[in-house]
Amino acid sequence: MLIRIEAEIRPTENEDKVIKAIKNIFFVEDVRVVELSEGLKLAVVETDEITPLFKVYEILRKQRILDTARSVFIRNSSGNVMNIKLNKQVALQGLISFVDNDDESPLGAINVVIVSDKLKEIIDWLAPKTQRGRPLWEKDVPRGA
Repeated sequence: MLIRIEAEIRPTENEDKVIKAIKNIFFVEDVRVVELSEGLKLAVVETDEITPLFKVYEILRKQRILDTARSVFIRNSSGNVMNIKLNKQVALQGLISFVDNDDESPLGAINVVIVSDKLKEIIDWLAPKTQRGRPLWEKDVPRGA
């Protein structure tokens, strides 16, 4: 399994706020900042652990957006790879808002790539099917994802 989370840090942005946006929605300790070019940086997290998704799990339930999340996850998955984009400004508030392209998030999106042989199990755990707003099941955290 590989989880890669990255967000562009534009010259007009506060680096600490971009890192905070990532930490507000993912359980991560270290966010690496990589200098791409003059004034352009990238905040990056890479891990082979599922742990960063624990906070996503909680937020999806708190916001009651399991159906939306599930459809976004499935739509943006191909084989064993899922690639989603989250609104960076909304993430700074500790909330999740999905975007289809970077233009929908004025300061750029947080890009999340998950590569796993157990991607379907991860999606079922994070965002189960619901009926009348209630999950039809709650799965355990996928082991060895």
